[in-house]
Amino acid sequence: MIWQTTRFQIDLAQPRVMGIVNVTPDSFSDGGAHASLKQALRHAETLIEEGADILDIGGESTRPGSPPVPLETELERVLPLARELVKLGIPVSVDTYKPEVMLAVLDLGIDIINDVWALRQEGAEAVVAGHPSCGVCLMHMHRDPQSMQASPMEGAIVGGVAAFLLHRAQKMETLGVQRPRIALDPGVGFGKSVAQNFSMLSQQSELLKLGYPLLVGWSRKSSLGAVTGVTEPAKRVAASVAAALLAAASGARLLRVHDVGPTVEALAVLKAMQAN
Repeated sequence: MIWQTTRFQIDLAQPRVMGIVNVTPDSFSDGGAHASLKQALRHAETLIEEGADILDIGGESTRPGSPPVPLETELERVLPLARELVKLGIPVSVDTYKPEVMLAVLDLGIDIINDVWALRQEGAEAVVAGHPSCGVCLMHMHRDPQSMQASPMEGAIVGGVAAFLLHRAQKMETLGVQRPRIALDPGVGFGKSVAQNFSMLSQQSELLKLGYPLLVGWSRKSSLGAVTGVTEPAKRVAASVAAALLAAASGARLLRVHDVGPTVEALAVLKAMQAN
């Protein structure tokens, strides 16, 4: 399976690691740690050294309860870093739901748009559909970041998540976005309970039946803290790697993570096992 992006055809025969580069002061796990351009660029270089296959720039936190960020602020955070990262010879994604940001970064040569709203904001579909080859990740989110955990989903959710993702993917295909450009993300933690998040992991095969590559983001999530008792997100490395490895072993091909080095090492062990 190939993920077609602006500059790269990403081979998904093996799981690929997407390293997170947040340039936000308030992300749940590493807010403010890489806020300056110099810090963010150095962090990106470190992630590449550790084995990241893709870099994902985030200019607005989408943690539960996070307030929206003005367009101008997000552009100020994201564009200087995007200009530098496209020079590093590695696929670069931007995590945004604003069509103005999408258009600006695609004009810089960014490879992938990673949207927690699955292009449901006005104008977002047109930006991606108007681009000849960029990759796009469509994520499931219940409600919005301000209310998603205050009123999470109810009952069994895997079927509903799958139906939503299929609908969004098919909509983009009708707009001219070729299937190989599309990846799907079930949205771990975005309006789901702890049990529901783990049900998506245990029933991941149902999401894979949709026929699109699956991107998962378990890294440092609160659900991992809930089952391990580790309250500080940055200390959930072992649990994050375990969840990523379970997802990869069950067919996920894109792993969005903070801790690239340990994840890459774990995947090497999985690959060695599967080769025998």
